[in-house]
Amino acid sequence: MSDRFMIYGATGYTGKLVARTAKMQGLNPLLAGRNEARLKSIAAQHGFEYQAISLDEPEAIDAGLSQVDTVLHIAGPFSQTSKPMVDACIRTGTHYLDITGEIDVFEACAARDEEAKKAGVMLMPGVGFDVVPSDCLAAHMKARMPDARELTLGIAGLSNMSHGTAKTGIESIGKGTRVRRDGKIVSAKKTPRREIDFGHGAKPSIAVGWGDVSTAWHSTKIPDITVYFESNPQFEQMAKMGRATRWLMSRGFMQRALKKRIEQQPEGPSDAERAEGYAILYGEAVGPDGERVQSRLTTPEGYTLTAMTGLEIVRRVLAGEAKPGYQTPSAVFGPDFIAEFEGCSYQDLNS
Repeated sequence: MSDRFMIYGATGYTGKLVARTAKMQGLNPLLAGRNEARLKSIAAQHGFEYQAISLDEPEAIDAGLSQVDTVLHIAGPFSQTSKPMVDACIRTGTHYLDITGEIDVFEACAARDEEAKKAGVMLMPGVGFDVVPSDCLAAHMKARMPDARELTLGIAGLSNMSHGTAKTGIESIGKGTRVRRDGKIVSAKKTPRREIDFGHGAKPSIAVGWGDVSTAWHSTKIPDITVYFESNPQFEQMAKMGRATRWLMSRGFMQRALKKRIEQQPEGPSDAERAEGYAILYGEAVGPDGERVQSRLTTPEGYTLTAMTGLEIVRRVLAGEAKPGYQTPSAVFGPDFIAEFEGCSYQDLNS
């Protein structure tokens, strides 16, 4: 083993951004992915080594991981790519980090907690914008209201999505809006809506099946959790879909058509758009007597923050701060971890 790490999926929008940020920070990752020609080009820009590895070839994955201590897995959709990489990490004793936002991926990793502990491996999916800031905010709300029964998280400021993020959204259409009730993940019969003040007055917000429906419970054990996004036309369209429409949109031929359309869009936000962008997260915890506490968290633009948090967690894992088993960011690094990053700050709205 060495103190090196692998960026797997270095040829996508987020992968290229993370590789560029790693170079700026003086890190020396091994770049990996499926497309050798693209890998070679990106590696040459930064002076990094690279290795073309298919997730369909377990021996090749194992050989690649044997050169590193940790993998930062960025190749989505994680519903398809996470399991073979986690399998390989457990086989080779490599710590697993990814940037997923998919509930099912979090739950699948959580189900392998004991297996990972026996292998001495940490499984920490969601080391990017989903879910580092929202997970830390959830833990912050739990600290403010230790006996909380309900947790609401709201997110505003997400605009331009990468191809990978958009495709993940397409894949979730058939699952409806998932929330957590009495500690269990369920699909809401009707998509919850509410007004949330993200700092500029109350805005219409729509519930979404965001990763925190999974992770916030593992971090806080608050039994009822709902995650909202500030409303926009795309979310409104999704929320208004009936069961039959969702079923149709989840069929293979429709999924392929929708993803093909995504490929024709810009790859992700430009550097200028990222520099100007920011996000506001809202947290609300309600106790058994109805008392509530509210907080806001301001962060840089989501993809920018993903590169920052993902690489910092890599750095900490390489420094020996990994905890074997399934872990969430706040469980290992604490609720104030997010506040250590430039441009991130909490605002408690009541006390």
